Amino acid sequence: MKLEKKTETKEKAKKGAEAKGSPAKNIGLGMVAPSESCSDSKCPFHGDTKVRGRTFTGIVTRSKSQKTATVSWERMYYLPKYGRYERRKTKIQVHNPPCINAAEGEIVNIMECRPLSKTKHFIIVQKLGKKEEIRGEDATARPEEKKDHRKEEPKKEGKEKKNE
Repeated sequence: MKLEKKTETKEKAKKGAEAKGSPAKNIGLGMVAPSESCSDSKCPFHGDTKVRGRTFTGIVTRSKSQKTATVSWERMYYLPKYGRYERRKTKIQVHNPPCINAAEGEIVNIMECRPLSKTKHFIIVQKLGKKEEIRGEDATARPEEKKDHRKEEPKKEGKEKKNE
């Protein structure tokens, strides 16, 4: 009898939350909940998926699939034989909730969660902005950081050939 009452009250609470548009829950780590709401059950803010574990920041390189995006970032890998580092890219599939809906070229925070599909183990939890590059330079960097501190040498004039 008590068990039946508990399940009935839970069902009523769920229906009431769905009708009100269920407020976004706090997922921790100072992440700000998106202003839009969604009905995605895999959304960490409006659904029942919990985030835990590793956190990464990367750039969305592909977002054509429905509720899925590809996020990549560069990392430095040490080669002990040469005593140097090389650049390597990490590319993973992530869940892109409708309330966040990150587009290609945006910088995002992603967090680990339970396996959502064969390849998706992360969820986009925050958009940080758009990546804009101009001739290989980061346009979001401050002007002081972009300065080239090399001395400019005066241009040498080449000898003119005399036609005789």
